[in-house]
Amino acid sequence: MTRDLPLTSRSLPIALLRAREKVMGPIRLMLADVDITEQQWRVLRVLQEEGPQDPTRIADRACLLLPSLTRILQKLEEKGLIARRPDPEDRRKQVVRITKAGEKIIHDNLSASIRAAERIRAHLGPERYEMLLDLLNELNEMDS
Repeated sequence: MTRDLPLTSRSLPIALLRAREKVMGPIRLMLADVDITEQQWRVLRVLQEEGPQDPTRIADRACLLLPSLTRILQKLEEKGLIARRPDPEDRRKQVVRITKAGEKIIHDNLSASIRAAERIRAHLGPERYEMLLDLLNELNEMDS
Protein backbone atom coordinates (compact mmCIF):
# COMPACT_ATOMS: atom_id res chain seq x y z
CA MET A 1 0.00 0.00 0.00
CA THR A 2 1.37 3.39 -0.97
CA ARG A 3 0.74 6.58 1.00
CA ASP A 4 1.30 8.72 -2.11
CA LEU A 5 -2.37 8.44 -2.98
CA PRO A 6 -5.25 9.28 -0.68
CA LEU A 7 -7.39 6.45 0.58
CA THR A 8 -10.19 5.71 -1.86
CA SER A 9 -12.62 6.98 0.79
CA ARG A 10 -10.87 10.39 0.57
CA SER A 11 -10.38 10.46 -3.22
CA LEU A 12 -12.49 13.13 -4.91
CA PRO A 13 -12.85 11.28 -8.24
CA ILE A 14 -13.98 8.09 -6.49
CA ALA A 15 -16.27 10.00 -4.12
CA LEU A 16 -17.91 11.75 -7.09
CA LEU A 17 -18.41 8.44 -8.90
CA ARG A 18 -19.92 6.81 -5.81
CA ALA A 19 -22.22 9.79 -5.26
CA ARG A 20 -23.25 9.74 -8.92
CA GLU A 21 -24.24 6.09 -8.66
CA LYS A 22 -26.22 6.78 -5.48
CA VAL A 23 -28.05 9.69 -7.13
CA MET A 24 -28.64 7.98 -10.48
CA GLY A 25 -29.91 4.63 -9.15
CA PRO A 26 -33.53 5.74 -8.66
CA ILE A 27 -33.42 7.80 -11.85
CA ARG A 28 -32.25 4.80 -13.88
CA LEU A 29 -35.14 2.72 -12.50
CA MET A 30 -37.58 5.45 -13.48
CA LEU A 31 -36.10 5.72 -16.98
CA ALA A 32 -36.08 1.95 -17.53
CA ASP A 33 -39.85 2.00 -17.13
CA VAL A 34 -40.17 4.38 -20.09
CA ASP A 35 -37.34 2.89 -22.20
CA ILE A 36 -35.16 6.02 -22.04
CA THR A 37 -31.44 6.08 -21.24
CA GLU A 38 -30.01 8.59 -18.80
CA GLN A 39 -28.20 10.25 -21.72
CA GLN A 40 -31.47 10.59 -23.63
CA TRP A 41 -33.12 11.98 -20.48
CA ARG A 42 -30.39 14.62 -20.17
CA VAL A 43 -30.92 15.69 -23.78
CA LEU A 44 -34.68 15.94 -23.28
CA ARG A 45 -34.20 17.92 -20.06
CA VAL A 46 -31.81 20.36 -21.74
CA LEU A 47 -34.21 20.91 -24.65
CA GLN A 48 -37.20 21.24 -22.33
CA GLU A 49 -35.38 23.73 -20.12
CA GLU A 50 -33.51 25.78 -22.72
CA GLY A 51 -35.56 25.39 -25.90
CA PRO A 52 -34.43 24.52 -29.44
CA GLN A 53 -30.68 24.58 -30.05
CA ASP A 54 -27.86 23.19 -32.11
CA PRO A 55 -26.27 19.80 -31.34
CA THR A 56 -22.96 21.31 -30.18
CA ARG A 57 -24.69 23.27 -27.43
CA ILE A 58 -26.84 20.27 -26.48
CA ALA A 59 -23.71 18.11 -26.15
CA ASP A 60 -22.11 20.70 -23.88
CA ARG A 61 -25.20 21.27 -21.71
CA ALA A 62 -26.02 17.52 -21.44
CA CYS A 63 -22.39 16.53 -20.69
CA LEU A 64 -22.07 14.37 -23.80
CA LEU A 65 -19.49 13.94 -26.53
CA LEU A 66 -20.74 15.15 -29.91
CA PRO A 67 -20.25 11.74 -31.65
CA SER A 68 -22.35 10.08 -28.91
CA LEU A 69 -24.99 12.79 -29.20
CA THR A 70 -25.45 12.04 -32.90
CA ARG A 71 -26.60 8.49 -32.08
CA ILE A 72 -28.71 9.68 -29.16
CA LEU A 73 -30.51 12.25 -31.33
CA GLN A 74 -31.17 9.59 -33.95
CA LYS A 75 -32.80 7.31 -31.34
CA LEU A 76 -34.82 10.16 -29.84
CA GLU A 77 -36.02 11.18 -33.30
CA GLU A 78 -37.00 7.57 -34.09
CA LYS A 79 -39.05 7.55 -30.86
CA GLY A 80 -40.71 10.83 -31.86
CA LEU A 81 -39.32 12.66 -28.80
CA ILE A 82 -37.32 15.29 -30.69
CA ALA A 83 -37.46 16.89 -34.12
CA ARG A 84 -34.60 18.28 -36.19
CA ARG A 85 -34.73 20.95 -38.86
CA PRO A 86 -32.17 22.97 -40.78
CA ASP A 87 -30.99 26.14 -39.06
CA PRO A 88 -32.70 29.03 -40.91
CA GLU A 89 -29.52 31.13 -40.63
CA ASP A 90 -27.11 28.40 -41.76
CA ARG A 91 -28.73 25.50 -43.63
CA ARG A 92 -25.63 23.35 -43.05
CA LYS A 93 -26.49 23.24 -39.34
CA GLN A 94 -29.43 21.71 -37.51
CA VAL A 95 -31.71 22.97 -34.77
CA VAL A 96 -33.13 20.35 -32.42
CA ARG A 97 -36.34 20.78 -30.44
CA ILE A 98 -38.30 18.61 -28.05
CA THR A 99 -41.68 17.36 -29.32
CA LYS A 100 -44.95 17.10 -27.42
CA ALA A 101 -44.19 13.39 -26.89
CA GLY A 102 -40.80 14.33 -25.41
CA GLU A 103 -42.45 16.91 -23.16
CA LYS A 104 -44.90 14.20 -22.05
CA ILE A 105 -42.04 11.86 -21.05
CA ILE A 106 -40.64 14.60 -18.82
CA HIS A 107 -44.05 15.57 -17.42
CA ASP A 108 -45.01 11.94 -16.71
CA ASN A 109 -41.75 11.33 -14.82
CA LEU A 110 -41.48 14.67 -13.08
CA SER A 111 -42.82 13.48 -9.73
CA ALA A 112 -40.44 10.48 -9.61
CA SER A 113 -37.52 12.73 -10.51
CA ILE A 114 -38.49 15.26 -7.84
CA ARG A 115 -38.92 12.49 -5.25
CA ALA A 116 -35.38 11.26 -5.95
CA ALA A 117 -33.98 14.77 -5.45
CA GLU A 118 -36.11 15.38 -2.35
CA ARG A 119 -34.87 12.14 -0.79
CA ILE A 120 -31.30 13.43 -1.04
CA ARG A 121 -32.32 16.89 0.15
CA ALA A 122 -34.05 15.37 3.19
CA HIS A 123 -30.98 13.27 3.99
CA LEU A 124 -28.54 16.20 3.74
CA GLY A 125 -30.85 18.95 4.92
CA PRO A 126 -31.75 21.97 2.77
CA GLU A 127 -28.66 24.04 3.60
CA ARG A 128 -26.14 21.27 2.97
CA TYR A 129 -28.02 20.22 -0.18
CA GLU A 130 -27.78 23.76 -1.60
CA MET A 131 -24.14 23.99 -0.47
CA LEU A 132 -23.36 20.73 -2.27
CA LEU A 133 -24.92 22.05 -5.48
CA ASP A 134 -23.02 25.34 -5.13
CA LEU A 135 -19.71 23.53 -4.58
CA LEU A 136 -20.28 21.20 -7.53
CA ASN A 137 -21.18 24.14 -9.78
CA GLU A 138 -18.08 26.00 -8.60
CA LEU A 139 -15.96 22.94 -9.34
CA ASN A 140 -17.54 22.69 -12.79
CA GLU A 141 -16.65 26.33 -13.54
CA MET A 142 -13.01 25.83 -12.56
CA ASP A 143 -10.46 26.21 -15.35
CA SER A 144 -9.23 22.85 -16.61
